[in-house]
Amino acid sequence: MGFLEPELPVVDMGEWSKGTRGQKIAPMARHWADVGFGTPMVLHLFYVVKILAYIVVGWLIMLSTKGIGFLDVGRWWSEPIVFQKVVLYTLLFEVIGLGCGFGPLNNRYLPPMGSILYWLRPKTIRLPPWPRWVPLTAGTARTPVDVVLYAALLLATVVALGSDGTGPMPALHTTIGLLPTWKVVLILVLLALIGLRDKTVFLAARGEVYAPMTLAFLFGADCLVAAKLVFMVIWMGAAVSKLNVHFPFVISTMMSNNPLIRRKALKRMFFEKFPEDLRPGRASRIVAHVATAVELCVPLVLFFTHGGVPTAIAATVMVLFHLGILTAIPMGVPLEWNVFMIFGVLSLFVAHAERGLSGLAHPVPVALLFVVVAGVVVAGNLFPRAISFLPGMRYYAGNWDTTLWCVKPSAAAKIDANVVAIASMPQAQIERIYGADRVPLLIYLGYAFRAMNTHGRALFTLAHRAMADGNEEDYTITDGERICSTAIGWNFGDGHMHNEQLIAALQERCGFEPGEVRVVLLDAQPIQHQTQRYRLVDAATGEFESGYLRVADMATSQPWADDLPVHVTPA
Repeated sequence: MGFLEPELPVVDMGEWSKGTRGQKIAPMARHWADVGFGTPMVLHLFYVVKILAYIVVGWLIMLSTKGIGFLDVGRWWSEPIVFQKVVLYTLLFEVIGLGCGFGPLNNRYLPPMGSILYWLRPKTIRLPPWPRWVPLTAGTARTPVDVVLYAALLLATVVALGSDGTGPMPALHTTIGLLPTWKVVLILVLLALIGLRDKTVFLAARGEVYAPMTLAFLFGADCLVAAKLVFMVIWMGAAVSKLNVHFPFVISTMMSNNPLIRRKALKRMFFEKFPEDLRPGRASRIVAHVATAVELCVPLVLFFTHGGVPTAIAATVMVLFHLGILTAIPMGVPLEWNVFMIFGVLSLFVAHAERGLSGLAHPVPVALLFVVVAGVVVAGNLFPRAISFLPGMRYYAGNWDTTLWCVKPSAAAKIDANVVAIASMPQAQIERIYGADRVPLLIYLGYAFRAMNTHGRALFTLAHRAMADGNEEDYTITDGERICSTAIGWNFGDGHMHNEQLIAALQERCGFEPGEVRVVLLDAQPIQHQTQRYRLVDAATGEFESGYLRVADMATSQPWADDLPVHVTPA
């Protein structure tokens, strides 16, 4: 890969452009296996600088707290209020749009973020989670009330971050204390109200992580143990979700795109037999199994050992685990989240290793928090169509709800004209950055990334069925993530944000004609089944086909396969 220029596939454009979609994906997939996305090194350095900026600004925020000295890190890094502020600071960082989903590695070029640019602007699209059941949440247009709530959340969080502690708390062995309770409650109330009005903002704030941790600090002396339990759910829930055949595909794709792995021979080891067989190889399966075992077992050691060598070893393993993800700079870029998790290992499990279940003063609230958070994870794995992969803790498990949008140029023009958005449609963004001649290659590299995962083979198979009554050349196939990025200002691999709800919101604004927009919606695999359900939807007329595909067929096919067996549910 170059420092300033991307390393793109070298193909005979004339011959390549004559091929079928599967034939054109094949060289892109082999290029991905060899190089990854070919991201210029300067972009990786950009993300490194952003991580450092996150750390430096966070440090300065901690220093604003009375009782904390500039260089006296050895004394204050373990203060409970410091961890509390790190939680709120990272929540703020995410909900502004600077964290997960930021920049070119999330297909966001101009501008590199949405979030705050959308959510402070009336008439942008909002997606309420339960508009039929929660009063005063119906509709999909952002109102001044939504803008005020979002601005109030930002302000309340900034005010809390600038606050001093409440004073000595002997039960926590601190003379600084915690943040005032009312400021914490205000943030939680505002986040809940916003989430009921627009699930996108709640998910972008990584509410499944930072909301329960913020809530834990209302438990007084039990707050540290409650926060530890939330960490346990994150780790072990994510590990359980990776007990599938999809995860090795994530590993092989991630390792190909890892900027620290430069030798092609090493990248190729993660595939079965490059270039003919790009299924995950033995190295990918080993890494996947080891990573799952670490995430499932080591946290138990970390939680139930209270200091000494076992705690030190477990903490070291978990720090290295998150450093491994961080240095890979994966697509979607959950970078600061991994820095936060590393700090949490040290601040909670090392500095306060002695605190465990036996020392709880009020175990019932802590138990209830654990049951609710863990229960959502269980439900998310059993019923993935109903629960986002974020609260379901299916992080990087390769098993997500996904969509593929087949859009005619006339429909794209309607979106540009009728949707209040900051960013243009993805193809236009790519053309502005890389030039029109490179657009086809970059679009197909995006297809290849999707196809390197199991669900990509299903999506491209179903795309033929979605466009069966028309000429496929009349459509531009666009990943639902990119539509989501343009329409609502944030995306992070979650098909729940570009399902029928977004389709209806766009139809309401654009009035698509029948056949102008066809969408393939593929549900994630429920952990108890070996199939994935799908739906084909016309934006104007609604769902016209549904059925399922077998996971085994996806896992045994190649990235360029688009002819998997489809099992249609009778109408």
